[in-house]
Amino acid sequence: MATVLVLGASGYVGSHLVPRLVAEGHAVRAAGRRRETLEAREWAGVEVVQADALDPDTLTPAFEGADLVYYLVHSMASGADFPERDRRAAANARAAAERAGVERIVYLGGLQPPGDASTHLASRRETGDVLRDGPVDVTEVRAGIVVGPGSAAFEVIRDLVYHLPVMVTPRWVRSLTQPIALDDLVEYLVRLPGTEPPGDHTCDVGGPEVVRYQDLLSRFARVVGRTLLIIPVSVLSPRLSSYWLDLVTAVPSSVARPLIDGLRHDLVVDPAADLRTRIPIGLRTYEEAVRAALEAERTADLPARWTEGSFAMRDHRPDISFYSRGERVERTSTAAPSAVWTVVSAIGGANGWYYGNVLWNLRGLLDRLVGGVGRRRGRRHPADIRPGDALDFWRVVGVEPGRRLTLLAEMKLPGIAVLEFEVSPAGDGSRIVVSAHFHPAGAAGLLYWYALWPLHKRIFAGLTDAIVERALASPVSGASAPPQGHAAR
Repeated sequence: MATVLVLGASGYVGSHLVPRLVAEGHAVRAAGRRRETLEAREWAGVEVVQADALDPDTLTPAFEGADLVYYLVHSMASGADFPERDRRAAANARAAAERAGVERIVYLGGLQPPGDASTHLASRRETGDVLRDGPVDVTEVRAGIVVGPGSAAFEVIRDLVYHLPVMVTPRWVRSLTQPIALDDLVEYLVRLPGTEPPGDHTCDVGGPEVVRYQDLLSRFARVVGRTLLIIPVSVLSPRLSSYWLDLVTAVPSSVARPLIDGLRHDLVVDPAADLRTRIPIGLRTYEEAVRAALEAERTADLPARWTEGSFAMRDHRPDISFYSRGERVERTSTAAPSAVWTVVSAIGGANGWYYGNVLWNLRGLLDRLVGGVGRRRGRRHPADIRPGDALDFWRVVGVEPGRRLTLLAEMKLPGIAVLEFEVSPAGDGSRIVVSAHFHPAGAAGLLYWYALWPLHKRIFAGLTDAIVERALASPVSGASAPPQGHAAR
């Protein structure tokens, strides 16, 4: 079987494509900008590499020995200059593929309108042009809205339906679209390379129905049993409507705005380019795709560490946003990792939270006043920690002894909070990373996060610094023996 590189494997399509390729017997190499994000997927038999399409030096080892490359990279989340970044990324990947002797690149792009395109759609088309400007054969698969967890369009629809029962919308809700189920798109991507003749090719993929964007909202509401009233008006442009999305959805605005801006077009499959004529598969209707996406979330296992969008980490609540807001603090120390871990694993309870204990106690009191658990539970043991332990108003959901502690908040919140501590060697010392993730529930959750963000920023920075200080003061600060503990599985 072929050696397959999936570039952009941490995204919503890539994270589903990788295990399918493994199941087909391919040797799979998953590449992304953050190695730890890929490792959190815990894919068996998959080689994980860190690679950034904007850094050519990281691409050479990732492409080496690959026969087939799936190019699933886009830079929309990076800001207004994403078209230029996408051009450079595609040019870098094209050069790396040529050097490595790759046989074919399969690029996932977007359906194109017959006339002028939005900036987002034009960039998707241009990326395909850049990849084709080289000796490696390229197949461009153009898809519309993908119905699956993590798809920006799907998550916008979900957040709108759950948190905005009455919508005053622009005329773009009457535009036509042809959504495709995530599983059907992955099926096409897996089957496609075995059917491709030599040369460059472009094909369109979509589901069995052509519907209006308004129908995507109303039919999603019907599937989940929500009431929804949509009032289209002519005075709102797609650009203006994209701004009030910030009040309802946690989908990053840098992604949501160009996406919404492109919805003024009819985006449907060109019958002459329809891949279904060559690869006939049973396609799910939109409502079937929604049900499949929600069921896949419900049946997913609780991971040992936080991953974006994990349904279990969102307390299995569909009204909680897939995307999170967060704060990340990183420090290095001359203390041994074992000393840092000893401090991390003893946090909470009678040991306190090392920084701003008055604020932690106040938060616990406020939680009790609204019917929450507060800090009264403490912790089971002053030093030992296990998955399932209560830790004040947190629950331990994952422990990788000496490396990582994952806590899920059980306080009353307009959303779900996760707090992670990661310890790793760094030279002769250690690195400690404290990450807070908050998945909001609609406008209340977003307002909560933004209102407390300055305070959270200070608290988590202070907490990280306090952990470093305590580790340095520990009598085992120079020790190198690994700590004992209980692994989460």
